[in-house]
Formats: sequence, C-alpha cells, structure tokens
Amino acid sequence: MPIAQKTPVQMLEEQAKQQGKRVFLRQPVNRELCDFSWEAVSKMTRLLAGSLRQLGFCPGDRIAVLSKNCAEWFITDLALMSGGYISVPIYPTANADTIRYVLKHSGAKAIFVGKLDDWPAQEAGVPGDLVRLGMPYETMPAQYHWQQLMEMAPPLEPSYPEPDDVMSIIYTSGSTGNPKGAVLTYRSYSWAAQAVAQDLQAGTDDRVISYLPLAHITERVYIEGASLYSGLVVYFAESLDTFIEDVQAASPTLFISVPRLWTLFQKNIIDKIGHNKLNLLLRLPFIGKIVAGKIRAGLGLQDARILGCGSAPVSPVLLRWYEQVGMPITEAWGMTENGAYATLNYPFRSDKVGTVGRPGIDCEVKVGENQELLFKSPGLFKAYYQDPEATAATFTDDGFFRTGDQAEIDADNYVTIIGRVKDTFKTAKGKYVTPVPLERKLVQNPLIELVCVIGSGLPYPVALVQLSEGASGMPKEQVTQSLQETCRAVSAQMESHATLGGILVVQEPWTVENDVLTPTLKIKRQVLDKRYTDKVSEMRNDQVQWESDI
Repeated sequence: MPIAQKTPVQMLEEQAKQQGKRVFLRQPVNRELCDFSWEAVSKMTRLLAGSLRQLGFCPGDRIAVLSKNCAEWFITDLALMSGGYISVPIYPTANADTIRYVLKHSGAKAIFVGKLDDWPAQEAGVPGDLVRLGMPYETMPAQYHWQQLMEMAPPLEPSYPEPDDVMSIIYTSGSTGNPKGAVLTYRSYSWAAQAVAQDLQAGTDDRVISYLPLAHITERVYIEGASLYSGLVVYFAESLDTFIEDVQAASPTLFISVPRLWTLFQKNIIDKIGHNKLNLLLRLPFIGKIVAGKIRAGLGLQDARILGCGSAPVSPVLLRWYEQVGMPITEAWGMTENGAYATLNYPFRSDKVGTVGRPGIDCEVKVGENQELLFKSPGLFKAYYQDPEATAATFTDDGFFRTGDQAEIDADNYVTIIGRVKDTFKTAKGKYVTPVPLERKLVQNPLIELVCVIGSGLPYPVALVQLSEGASGMPKEQVTQSLQETCRAVSAQMESHATLGGILVVQEPWTVENDVLTPTLKIKRQVLDKRYTDKVSEMRNDQVQWESDI
C-alpha cells in the first residue's frame, strides 16, 4: 500500500466537503448528546488555530493536552496540526510528578486542560508561568477559556506540513523509569491511520466509541486517525458511571477494549445469569443463539462487526469464553513506536487464538537474538525526543525496531508474545526464567484477576496475585485450595528451575495511583519486585500465603 500523502487536516477538509452537516462527533453532556458536524469541526479547528497564532505561539512550539476523551480533544489536536504546532498528549490519570516531567522535558509552551477526575491533585505539576487553555468543562483554572478561544481571532488557513515534519511527541507509559518521548511524524501517523482504516474496512456507516485514553497511541490511531481516513462517526463516554449507557447509545460497529474490561464484562454476565446456567443455555442450539444475542445487546455491542483487544496480555481462556457466546475478539499487538498498527488476528481465526495475529499491511516481523521480536513498517516513529543514544540502540542495522518483546512466529507468520527481554530474571540457582508463560497459565484460574511473577535472586519464582471480585465472596479456605491446585498444576508443566515457590495473595489493590500500574494498565514488575522480594523469599513447594496473614 502506498504511504498516505494527505495529512489528518487535509482529510478533515475533504470529509467536511463531502459530508458537510453529517454528524462526526457525538459528545454526551449531562446525558444529552451534543453533536458536531464535519463542517463544524473543520470551522472550530481553524478558529482555535487562529487564536493560538493570535496568542503568539509559533509553528513548531510544543503544546500539551491534559484531558479525558471528548470532542474538544479531537478539535484541539486537529487545531494544533492545522497551525503547525507539535502536540504533547498527557494521560488524564497522570500524577503531578509525571505531568511536571513531561512538560519540562518536552519544553511545552502551553497546556490545554479539560475533563479531569481530580484536577486539584494534578495542578501542582503545571508550572504557574505556563499558559493554560481551558476546554468547556469544570477543570483547573486557565487564563483562556474555550468560548474565548472560539471568538478571539479569525480562522487560520491550515498549513500543510511536509511528511517528515514532527506532528506529536507521545510519552510512553513505560513500566520502567521516566517515560520516553516518541517523536511521530506526519508520514508515520498518517500511514498508520490509513492502514487501520483500510485493514478494518472502515467506512462512513461505521460507529466507534472513544473512551480509552487519547494520550495513548492506540486510541489516537485506531479511533481518531481511522475516523479521519474513513469518515466514520465517533461517540464519547461521559463518565465511568455512564459507560454502559454510552456504549448502548453508540451501538458501535467497531469496539476496542483492554483485557481488564473484557474480564469485568464477563464477571457481570456470569454474576447475572450464573455460571452453570449460562453454560447449559449456550449448549442448546436455538436457545444458545438467543442468549448470546441478549448478552451482546446488554453490552451495547449487538451491531459490532469487529471486537478488539490489546494493550496487555489476555488469557486465551477468556477469548474462548467470548467466542462461545458469539463474540469473537480480535487480539492485536502494537506499540507507540510503531503507531500501534503492527499485528492483528483479523479476519478472526479461531485456530490462532493465543497469538497476537499476523503482520498488518506493509509490516514485517522477524525474531532476533534472545527471541526478541524485530519489526519494520512505514509507521515507525522517528526518534526518542532528546535521547539520541536510546534512539540508536533501538534500531538494527537493517532498520528494524527492537521491540523488547520476546516472540515466536509460526509457519503462517502469526506472532505469539512469550515475554519481555527485560523481564527475564535469574533465580538463585543461576537459571533464567521468563515470567510471562507462567503468568498466562496462572491467570486461567478465574479467581485471579491480575498476576505478576517475580524471582530475581530467589530460590524459586513466586506469583503475586490480585483476586477477582468473584473470589471476595468465597470462603478463604476454598480460595486457598483453588490457588494451590492451580499452582501445582502450573509447576508440573514447567522445567525444574521454573517451578513456583508459591502464590502470595496481595492485599493492596494494584492501581495507577499507587504506581503499580501504568496508565494503560500494564503492571510495573520492578515496583512489585522491590516491594515483595523480601516477603516471599522463603516460599517453597507451591505454598499459598495471604499478605494479610504475614
């Protein structure tokens, strides 16, 4: 496929001419949908770009965006592109320290602030001398508000950047150290967005709901980018409390989520119907189809032609369960550095569940030293901002990106992620252990919601687990027995040096706020390793312990 030559702003102009007053963005405000047509978004984009020029910002200036997903996020992003500015999106859940670091490292000249759950806790991360621009929601104090920005200056005629000009600096939610700023060009982003739209055959009749953070590359490419290159309609979620209602209102034809949400959906379905009853009903040919249809409708996904899952490892058992209820889920893999478009199991193949799919259009994969997955596509990022050493180290001599993931590639070119290069640790026995295969086996126990295997310098690897909500209502002895049986079964499948010392049931929930999870809900293994190594050093023989008992 030829590399896309048209920028997102050019695509917005084309869509505005072709679709005019047809709705592009649907934003719920106080449970009422506020619609923005393609024409309106184009006009607001140019007005906002004009105001930024009026305020003295110059092309090439970095301008940050701190907000939950909303229609104004799209408009702001497109206005920054239209004016030749470089966007610096920040996760809406980021703490003050992370916000401060990203703003300083990027050299941001201003920040847009919008929908936020706890802006008072985040405000300390925004320097007092940084210009704040407010979206039309209750948010931290700002010098300029949305309506002012819509009226301040005449619309700016959009600029048409060169393909290799920098469009955005996206700070990865890395599980180790400070986030790195991945520099994306118009060429790489435009190519990835167009490839997604083409591969998923997205068109003007499609609908999506935007709720995963737009600061993350997946939402930025698969939802925002694909909408511009296909002309589809984008709905937004108003809040966590109204999420299911918002999905039902959107009735998306394309729906992308993360393993944790798919697990929560499953739990709610089983809690409502009952595990044994559901299995019985699904086995009845005619009744099973009716039940499966009602499950989809209850989630608002009755019209979804593609269901997706990514961002973190997902249990094949969970995917098989959804397949059983008539909801085949396409697992995909991607990174900030490759525009999130890399491999995907689409069209869905049941025999490839457990893989992350095959390479996308014009994408290449191969396995290098230590089974590291190497990747190449026209969507690769340009560099890590202000970090030439890290940039040089991340590319091979023949231009492949070193992903840091370990993988196996089968005869059909389907990829299975088996671990992270940096996650492999050496036990006290001097043997290397890759934790991901252990974690994949352990999480098949439905009582386990999250698991992290640690073991650097320990006699045996030990699994730290967070229990699912379903386990909380069960007797402790029953949960312990189930975990012990799982632990023994998993150890029996491993080589002797990789058998488990046991399972520790962790007391404190793992969250973004306590620094165990990244904003994309990946587990920071080194944080848990530091907190728990001493507590589990004596665990042996598939022992199950509760942190509350230590």
